[in-house]
Amino acid sequence: MKSSFWQDKSVFLTGHTGFKGSWLSLWLRLMGAKLTGYAQAPPTSPSLFDVAGVSNGMTSVEGDIRDLAQLQRAMQAAKPEIVIHMAAQALVRESFADPVGTYGANVLGTVNLLESVRRTKGIKAVVVVTSDKCYKNYEWLWSYREQSPLGGDDPYSSSKACAELVVHSFRQSFFNPTRFDEHRVAVASARAGNVIGGGDWARDRLVPDAMRALLSGSVISIRNPRFTRPWQHVLDPLNGYLTLAEGLYKDGARCAGSWNFGPYDFDEKTVGCIAERLHALWGKPFEWERDEKPSPHEYATLKLDSSKARALLGWGPKLDLPTTLRWIVEWYKAYQAKGDMRGITEGQIRAFMKRSALAPSGDSSPSPDRHATAPLPENVGTCTAEAILD
Repeated sequence: MKSSFWQDKSVFLTGHTGFKGSWLSLWLRLMGAKLTGYAQAPPTSPSLFDVAGVSNGMTSVEGDIRDLAQLQRAMQAAKPEIVIHMAAQALVRESFADPVGTYGANVLGTVNLLESVRRTKGIKAVVVVTSDKCYKNYEWLWSYREQSPLGGDDPYSSSKACAELVVHSFRQSFFNPTRFDEHRVAVASARAGNVIGGGDWARDRLVPDAMRALLSGSVISIRNPRFTRPWQHVLDPLNGYLTLAEGLYKDGARCAGSWNFGPYDFDEKTVGCIAERLHALWGKPFEWERDEKPSPHEYATLKLDSSKARALLGWGPKLDLPTTLRWIVEWYKAYQAKGDMRGITEGQIRAFMKRSALAPSGDSSPSPDRHATAPLPENVGTCTAEAILD
């Protein structure tokens, strides 16, 4: 991804008030994009959108992705060249509490987005962000590739698989790559999961739960300390979405399809391990209790194979897990100190951009961290048995 590409590009971003959307909004504005966001009010309080003043410097439209007429008006008014769709109901537990709303946002919302694209002139590239949980989970020891079967037992995962089917159907029916010269619109879906970073305040997510506990001096509740997830800093998959959008814009049909953006295998750690490392970085003893609230079934293992993105897009993760966790703690400590959170967030984006230039595009080995503000505590590289005890 080249930052110069985004200068003066007109971008329409749904879900800009959410955690990932706020990071992406700030990044696009730093690169000079003409940004219009479309989303409901921030889903949490506090929120990154509010504390970092994300709306400053962009056009922010409050609207529901399920409202086709309003969405279409906003998109046509923005006259975008690039559309990135991130608006969604993103929580597994919430999908059990409100399955209708989850399917409405994640499936009908995707239909409305693509129908609005179909009715709007001048769009060249569309990235629809779904989730790693769109795959049917066999709890394999190996990673899921883009051609792996779609599925999902819970409403959230199922809705993301459905969204992928919607993208496939619209692409084949209206934006077929074989007829690209006729419609000139390239459509792709992007799959990533367990994205972490500063400014996330969602409920029932490990990092926000840990930060709330550390900020308040309470004990963190953990449901499944042994479960393994593909942890990655929010800027790594966002870099993937931007790289994919640039590829769609420049190369059209060559980049149409589905793409995984996941971390390296060695950064896939247990929930208990991540919680312990965050406490060590904060400078607090690791204490936890089991979350005994009724919980839906969750799979113990999930891995993504991102070989396609590395080989064809030149994309690769730039932040290793120790750096990711350090940046998270630095962000929340700055928040605790009532710092300039837009400046802090933009500073991490700039550091990521500088870091990304250190290694050749798609380099499969992580580069050393040259942007750390403090050394890691000695015990942060390993986890004690206490972190994974049942």
